[in-house]
Amino acid sequence: MGPGVVEGIRVITRHPELGDETSRRSLLRALAASVSSVALASCVSLDAATRADLSAIAEQPTLLVATTRKAVNGGRDKPWFGPDRGPGTTLARAALSPPSRTPFALAAVGLGDWNIENVEPLNAQIGDVLAQATNGHDLLIYVHGFRHTFESAALDAARLSDGIRFHGETMVFAWPSKSGLFDYVYDRESAMWSRDALEGVLEAVMVGQTNGRVHIVAHSMGTMLTLEALRQLNARFGEAAAERIGAIVFASPDIDIDVFSSSIERMGPLARRITVITATNDRALELSRKLAGGVRRVGAAEKAQLERLGVRVIDASQQGWGLINHDLFLSNPDVRQVVRRAIDSRTALGA
Repeated sequence: MGPGVVEGIRVITRHPELGDETSRRSLLRALAASVSSVALASCVSLDAATRADLSAIAEQPTLLVATTRKAVNGGRDKPWFGPDRGPGTTLARAALSPPSRTPFALAAVGLGDWNIENVEPLNAQIGDVLAQATNGHDLLIYVHGFRHTFESAALDAARLSDGIRFHGETMVFAWPSKSGLFDYVYDRESAMWSRDALEGVLEAVMVGQTNGRVHIVAHSMGTMLTLEALRQLNARFGEAAAERIGAIVFASPDIDIDVFSSSIERMGPLARRITVITATNDRALELSRKLAGGVRRVGAAEKAQLERLGVRVIDASQQGWGLINHDLFLSNPDVRQVVRRAIDSRTALGA
């Protein structure tokens, strides 16, 4: 794809004055059509290097699911799992359809996307499922944030895993969210209600026959329940938890800075596994700060303040060009590389 086409994409996607979202997507589709004609004419194919760097989820598009949401229609038909709290932790496997990898596909200009084909509940123990999933491989667990449906959370997990070219199994931990702008309190309480369930998933890793590392990426409000689950894990397993857990990435953490500080002090060696991605211009966390009584959220805190706690901090403030800047770990390739490097550095046991 030539530099002129790339610049055209940037102009269309980054400037809202070019029209509403529908208009801009129409322009992108027109541009995609021109890319398609050029690619078809040249018969370009994926080279060997690109194929070698495919993620595991792209090669075998399935996603493990652990959820505390109540199933809809038995969990077999869309929307599969709703916003209500379920009776316990449900395990499932989602079959996905990935975006096309051909150079002339809509994915070349950001229009192709992942989709869920079906979700199959698993009648098995969590330890057995994870043992099979991590048989010689690492596991990536993604914990979503505020205002997500089950589908959007699952697809974000797929996008993340594919975007960082993760080579192991991927799981989404989906807690109950009403996915509404004015449901912040319900979501926050549902997240905290789910912390024991997430701890149960991590405990299964500790006591099961797994032989890979478990990496965790938690976003926004999901960092709150993840931090609590990890603190409980450390209280029970101590140094052994740090041996099994690999990278812990908190992206735009929506958590009280004082709560975070006290939790880090009680996490022992697990605290050294943490990478925090922040952006002082995160508008979503500014709103969250107001809803939380004016207390600054960790994801919008100053880098130096967090580094004093002994965690690794990446300030992504300069990477965000949008109005919100709350999902840079998904939307910005440079920030995605931060996640990948954190995982790569913790892949081998003992690292």
